[in-house]
Amino acid sequence: MWNKKVGASAIKSMALLVVLGSTYPAAAQDAATPYPHMAPIDQYLMTDQDSEIILARSAAPKSISGDAEILVLTKQGYMTAVQGKNGFVCMVARGWVGGFDWPEFWNPRVRGAECLNPPAARTILPLTKMRTTMVLAGRSQTEIIASLKEALKNGKVPKLEPGAMSYMMSKASYLTDEGDHNGSHLMSYLPISDPAIWGADLPGSPVGSGPYWFTSEKMSQAFKGFPPIHIFVVYVPSWSDGTEAPRVHLH
Repeated sequence: MWNKKVGASAIKSMALLVVLGSTYPAAAQDAATPYPHMAPIDQYLMTDQDSEIILARSAAPKSISGDAEILVLTKQGYMTAVQGKNGFVCMVARGWVGGFDWPEFWNPRVRGAECLNPPAARTILPLTKMRTTMVLAGRSQTEIIASLKEALKNGKVPKLEPGAMSYMMSKASYLTDEGDHNGSHLMSYLPISDPAIWGADLPGSPVGSGPYWFTSEKMSQAFKGFPPIHIFVVYVPSWSDGTEAPRVHLH
């Protein structure tokens, strides 16, 4: 079973959190961080492309992922392995899509199967691809942050579209070293800053939430002026194959 701590960790780890801002040096991580540096690139890659395709598809029920575009990670970034028909895009995210201050940012074990719906594929996925390409090119975290900040400021990446959401229902994902490492859930991306609108994070609520731009409150000042995006996570009782998933206790 997951507990509240692990649930919150998963939100921060695989919610595609982009940290932008120069007031908090991205490279300054806590001394206790178990993954202080990037591991060799090969540790983040899956050597069997077919296995990565299967894992990516397992993020959502077959009725959704069966006709989705499938991306796989290469040394140059994410590439299309299977053309899609329904506008959904499935992939396996790595830890660097989390906040730059997340202790598992460089954890090479992280494998987060995700299927983004068409609005999320058009507006969230470009940020993921951009970050990934720069990470694999050896760009520093400071350079990545600056490039993302410029892209958002100058409209080089699309604005968040209404209805953006994604499925993360794979029983084979590895989201964090904590707890059971995984949890079946859906994520919605909304341009609001108040989680109370959804009743999120309240006692008994099945909804968890987290900011998109940063992972800790101490960084919030770095994002004044950026459009608010909040991620709402709803845990579901089954995996994508229909089998029962462990219950998540958020509160």
